Parts: sequence; structure tokens; C-alpha cells
Amino acid sequence: MATAKQNFYKWHRILGLTALIPVIMWTLSGFSHPFMSNWFRPTIAKEFYKAQPLKEKPALSIKQVLDKNEIKDFINFGSISFKGQPYYQVLGMDSTYKYYSANTGSLLNDGDRLYATFLARYFTQDSTSKVKSITLQKTFDAEYQPINRLLPVWKIAFDRPDGMDVYIETSQSRMGTFNNTTRKVMLVVFEQLHTWQFLETIGGEQFRVVVLLIIVTVMFLSLLSGLTVYGLFWKKFKTATENRRRDKRKDTRFVHRFHRQLGIAVSLVMFTFTISGAFHLYVKLVNDKHPAQQGVKQSVKTDQLLTSNLQLPVADSLVKNVALAQFNGKTYYQLNDTKKHVKYFDVATGAELVDGDVAYAQYLAIQYGATPQVKVKGRVKVEQVREFTNEYGFINKRLPVQQVSYTNGENWYFETTTSQLATKVAGIDRAEGFSFIFLHKYFGMAWAGKNVRDIVSMLAALGVLVVSVFGFAGFIRNK
Repeated sequence: MATAKQNFYKWHRILGLTALIPVIMWTLSGFSHPFMSNWFRPTIAKEFYKAQPLKEKPALSIKQVLDKNEIKDFINFGSISFKGQPYYQVLGMDSTYKYYSANTGSLLNDGDRLYATFLARYFTQDSTSKVKSITLQKTFDAEYQPINRLLPVWKIAFDRPDGMDVYIETSQSRMGTFNNTTRKVMLVVFEQLHTWQFLETIGGEQFRVVVLLIIVTVMFLSLLSGLTVYGLFWKKFKTATENRRRDKRKDTRFVHRFHRQLGIAVSLVMFTFTISGAFHLYVKLVNDKHPAQQGVKQSVKTDQLLTSNLQLPVADSLVKNVALAQFNGKTYYQLNDTKKHVKYFDVATGAELVDGDVAYAQYLAIQYGATPQVKVKGRVKVEQVREFTNEYGFINKRLPVQQVSYTNGENWYFETTTSQLATKVAGIDRAEGFSFIFLHKYFGMAWAGKNVRDIVSMLAALGVLVVSVFGFAGFIRNK
């Protein structure tokens, strides 16, 4: 029995030392996260763009503009107001946007770049600072991370003391995110210390996840072995403390005692961190939640547009945008109004498709790999989601979306106005999502407010850090 106890003690030290550096990296970066995401987060004048209504109806339909510019095939189009004038954003077969006046049909040279700059100045309410650089970004990086979801975006860097960068998705006239110099530094530091992106550079994403999963497992075993050691030796520790106090001897092992006592106090915290972190990594390893396919490809012929987009039976004051959606062998005008309703009108006949957004969401689900309805027992349920929930959280960015729910427990969320899959939630995804937000990010404290929740999470991370440092200090003293 004595040998078994000593072996537990030995393995606890080995596991603790192995996990020491990762624990320090994770707890320090976790401790700093509230500063980056809440207290030191930069502010911006406007977070959402509200286009000014046009004073007059466009003179030309999209078909007239396309015919004038001899465009026979294209992917999609949108309508915007820019500098008080109506324009059509035309997504060509080369996947680039060109801008044409809806009054004259003339091409606006470098229109997408100009519109992105206009939106960036709108969001910042900065009409004077020079634009240091503007680049079209098609991939995520340390400063524009995958959590921002939207691609491609224009990165507009202003020549200002705060080093403000604004990321713009012109197709939807919205902002991806914005960073000042402080936040850019904190993002890079957090990415390296908490998510260990340097491992992806070394061996790829799967290598990074596997290494992290191994380290988290080591941390969990260190926790279990520590609790076991305390259970096996607690009588010995208690007797030693009583003898020291009786003999009034100096406490020479206070570091070890604090490590044990505080370790018991934060053991639940460390358990929630390691279990939720390991579950998160496991799901990431075995289940790709974001398929490589981005959007649904379509090709529209200009000759198909027999009905004018200017003659749709919706009041001009309610129209937010008009685009095209191709599904089930037909092409429709996709009209998004100011009340977040999306309606569909046949481009050939002008007839409205009843429950068109529901039909399109179901079509998208099949295109992205959902089980066809004929193979699913029970009814497929589709409903619009207009605000974030515990399952469809803020991390997904896109609203409103259509939630396509299957009886097998799969929920697919689609932003139909962009034909994009926002996220898919199945059984293991749902369990992982809830465990991560409640056990790792402490969303259970949301009732007390974001500041209180952040303080609690910081104290939890600090507790784990102090226990680890005291454990290392005790190991050094034993030497």
C-alpha cells in the first residue's frame, strides 16, 4: 500500500510538471480574454449600416443594365444606394463584383473598393483620415480570425493614431469586425497562447488539435492523481499539521500545504475547464462543422429575366435588397424587406412562390448534405430565427437565418440571402456547444451580467494558475 501511495505521488508530480507550461499559457491567456473581448475592446461609431431610402425609383431594370453592357451570364446581383444614387452590384462569372448605375447603366470603375471605403467611413464616422491600405481578404488570419465567419471581406486600414482596421463585406453592406492596435496585439497573443496556432504552422490543423487533446488529457490525469494523493495521505497531512502546531515549530512546508488546500478548492474549476476543453477538441477532430463547400453555385442567363425587378408587388419603401436565387429548376427574384421577410418571385412570370424562403432553406439543406426529406421519418420543420440563442449563439454572426430541423435531431441554420450555411448542430455538436459555453466560458453566470461573469472566469483561471505555481515551487523546494 505504501508503494502504491508513493507511485501516485510520483506520477502526480510528473503529470503536473508536464502540464505546467501549457497551464500557464492557457490560464494567462484566459485571464486576459475579458480585457480583449469586453473591457479593452475598441468602440466604433456605428455597428450596423442602415441605407438611406432612394428619393426616386431606378430608371433601369437589372436586365436593361445587363443588356446595355452586353452581359449574357452572371451569378447574382444586388441593389444598393451609393452617394445618393441607385446602383446594381453584379457578381460576374469571375466571382468579382462590378457596379452599374441603375439610372444610366454606366460602369463605376473600381466600384467594390469605393463602396467598401464608403462603408468603412460610415461605420467609423471618419470622413477625414487617410486610408493607409485597402486589400481584399479571402482567408482568415491572426487579426481576422475564423470566429468572424464572413469572407471575402475588404480590409480598410486607416492612417490614425489608434491604427483602426475595418473589415467590410460589400455584398451585404455589413462589417465583419474592427480592430485597433491594442486589440490586434491581444488577438495575436491569444491565438498563440490559447489556441496554439503555431502548431498548425508546424504540422497542420489536425496535428494541432491532437497535441492539444493530449495536453488536456495530461492535465485531467494530473487533477485526478492530485485528488487521489490527497485522499491517500490526508491523515498523514493532518497529523503532521497537528504535531507542528503542538510543538510550535516553524511551518517549512507551507508551499505544499497551500498547493493542496487551494488545489482542493479549485479542483471543480479545473475539472470543468479540462472536460469541456477536451470535449471541444474531440468534436473538432472528428466532426467538421463547416463543410468546405461555400455557398451554392448558380449561373443566371440575362435572357431569363422576363419580369422586371422594378415591377415586383412590394412597396419601394419596404425593399431592402433584391437578388436572385436558383433552385428546383427555376430562378426567382429574392426580395428581402425591411421587416426581415424574404419573398420569392419567378423571374419569368412574376408569380410569388408561397413559403419561398422555407422551400429555399430546405433546398440548401440538401445541397449542403442534409438527409433528404424522403428518407427522414416525420416532418421537417423550418422556422426563421431572428435573435441568437444558446444553440445558435452570437459566434455564428449571421441573422436572420432559417432553422431547418430534422426529426433525427439535426438542426441546419441557413442565411438564405447569401445561400450560406451558418452552422449545423447535431447531437454531439449540441452537447459540445452547451458544455463549452457553460463549463468553459461560464455563460451560466450571464444572469449576473457580462462584467460579473468575466470576473468569475478570471478568478477561476487565476486559481488554477496559482495552484500550478505553488505545485512547481513545492517541487523545487524538495530538490
